Amino acid sequence: MKIASFNINGIKARLQALTDWLDDASPDVALLQEIKSVDDNFPREMFEERGYNVETHGQKGFNGVAILSKRPLEDVTRGLPGDDADEQARWIEATVMGDTRALRLCGLYLPNGNPAPGPKYDYKLAWMERLHARAAALLDTEEPVLMGGDYNIIPQDEDAARPEAWHEDALALPDSRATFRRILNLGFTEAFRARTQGPGHYSFWDYQAGAWNRNDGIRIDHFLLSPQAADLMTDCHIEKDVRGREKPSDHVPVWVDLDA
Repeated sequence: MKIASFNINGIKARLQALTDWLDDASPDVALLQEIKSVDDNFPREMFEERGYNVETHGQKGFNGVAILSKRPLEDVTRGLPGDDADEQARWIEATVMGDTRALRLCGLYLPNGNPAPGPKYDYKLAWMERLHARAAALLDTEEPVLMGGDYNIIPQDEDAARPEAWHEDALALPDSRATFRRILNLGFTEAFRARTQGPGHYSFWDYQAGAWNRNDGIRIDHFLLSPQAADLMTDCHIEKDVRGREKPSDHVPVWVDLDA
């Protein structure tokens, strides 16, 4: 099963780019972030006619996550547990049945947190604590679990072309990285780093200052796999060339292949 995570930076602005990519790449499942659309306005027909089942958790103008799947999606839940007052659409879960086993898929768009310090950074850390609790609960199921999306976390300095430019940013502050490591240390595998080591691998390039042309990128889109899912992994890679296409997102797809 080929699963991609893709922050599309607006379904309305990027619909043609997204459908072109789906036609070319044909993932079994696509976890989308920043759809920036309420559920009723999401152009689901464009994806259903391509054979995808569609589940969304949207929000007007901001955030929003979705799952596109060629296989049926079951037990869909929306919203990260732990704060009933949180109205930001950043989390969606569903179960998909592969050829041999079921997978629990979690699509997420973790808060940016800037400016830091401040209330937005406090919200980021609090959201990550809720993610930690949900991740622990998912591990307790002892089933294959995948948490994929835009984590807005630069895990290590090697995940940035110019790490010194990010040291005061919420994406790389010590508390951000430490909380991310605490989630990993519950027993998850960071899929990309399990397959590829070293610097120079990025999933985001800003639109400003020629970042793409200078390869001034960061790696902030990740897959975290439970032990049962990690045992199924056959590959994980970043589809870098998508960033060079017409009207691209500032992110590119990250892929994980599971023998499921």
